[in-house]
Amino acid sequence: MDFKLEEPPINIGADISEKSFEMIEAEIVNYPKYHTFDVNEKALIDRLIHTTTCFNEVIDNIYFSKNAMLKLKDLLQNRAKLIVDTNMIRSGLSQFYLDKYENEVICYVNEPEVFELAEKNGTTRSYAAVELAIQKFKEQPMVLACGNAPTFIYAAINTLIKEKVNLDNVILLLFPVGFVNVVESKEYGRKFLEHFNAEGIILQGRYGASTMVVASLHAAYKLIKDFDTGQGKYNGK
Repeated sequence: MDFKLEEPPINIGADISEKSFEMIEAEIVNYPKYHTFDVNEKALIDRLIHTTTCFNEVIDNIYFSKNAMLKLKDLLQNRAKLIVDTNMIRSGLSQFYLDKYENEVICYVNEPEVFELAEKNGTTRSYAAVELAIQKFKEQPMVLACGNAPTFIYAAINTLIKEKVNLDNVILLLFPVGFVNVVESKEYGRKFLEHFNAEGIILQGRYGASTMVVASLHAAYKLIKDFDTGQGKYNGK
């Protein structure tokens, strides 16, 4: 049987990205709930779909607090610390954006002190890591971002309350994935946001990923960049 070698129909990275967003734009108009989101929220949703190819899972489960996107952009522009639960998030983030907006990524999960704290207190390292980070940076703007370990969410909320952190300087991005503690942790996160009138973005249910945290942050950075360069709106690229 003959086998004919083929090349990709589109073979330039920028062209592939542009075509992907064009395909998303053409398909997403068929989802009624999508039209209930504002332009900034749609920018983040588009990025999540671009990252996962999952329309229903994102559109049906994404939760935004009232001013989440505005708060996220504001904190990033004010040199917020990005406190994350995995080094995978750090690896995925654009160094260009991190340098431009002076956002330091904090992930203490592999620090010797965190191993000791987790063993002493009977918690996961993710719990101990975010507890330590919030205590250290509680006077500074913070983006608390979870893409894997739901115990991070409990630690973040409990420490914010115990340390009496000014929630005007905080946003939570909650995207853990899995089975144990995942749904419950996200429900706890939403109750916290609504009770304290705090800001956050949650992908409810079991679905999530560290890559979705990265996509969310890149969507916010892109919105900031477009505004700074006078484009005025997100164009999906």
